[in-house]
Amino acid sequence: MRFARTVTAAAAFAAVLLPAPAHAAPAHTLHRDPGQSITLPVREALAHIPVAGEDRTGYERSAFKHWVDADRDGCNTRAEVLKADALTAPEQGPRYALSGGQWYSAYDDRYIQGPSGLDIDHLVPLAEAWDSGASAWSAAEREAYANDLGDDRALIAVSAASNRSKADQDPSTWLLPATGYRCQYATDWVADKTRWGLSIDTAEADALTDLLDACPDVPITVTTAR
Repeated sequence: MRFARTVTAAAAFAAVLLPAPAHAAPAHTLHRDPGQSITLPVREALAHIPVAGEDRTGYERSAFKHWVDADRDGCNTRAEVLKADALTAPEQGPRYALSGGQWYSAYDDRYIQGPSGLDIDHLVPLAEAWDSGASAWSAAEREAYANDLGDDRALIAVSAASNRSKADQDPSTWLLPATGYRCQYATDWVADKTRWGLSIDTAEADALTDLLDACPDVPITVTTAR
């Protein structure tokens, strides 16, 4: 069950551990190579994310091709996440159509029966990714981002109502109603931005700092996607 989103540290030989900066120290860019495994406390990871202004010029949702069937098994990304996140497995019909099943929507602390009431949320929304650096990516990189099955934190099945309430907002303007999941949400947000080398703006950085100051400083492990 992916909805638990338990964060654990990887073995030292598989990770890059960096010295913790002072709390008030300015952020500096983390040295990274594609496919590199990085483990560090979440507050330190936040401090390494570049802070930059955002620009939505030219954004179109179609710039991020989804949902695709990357492994060509007939099951697209949406269906893959639904199957992975299900508490009770749905039935799979012709052409991988799903029916039945049960899910837990962590954003609003609800159980959802059947897939029709669910959306697959990009934890860091597509528009937010565009604003934060994806506007300079290739079409192939944006497609990979939009269909990221390589990290359980990137895509999550949640109620359609909560996903549409969130829309393309970041933690400075939207927080999920389920207060008990907010620490996990902020931690996963930092992990996703670290994985893809995206920046944060000042308001976003302040909101994440405030959230994480009230949360355990858990280690996160990410494999860089680019």
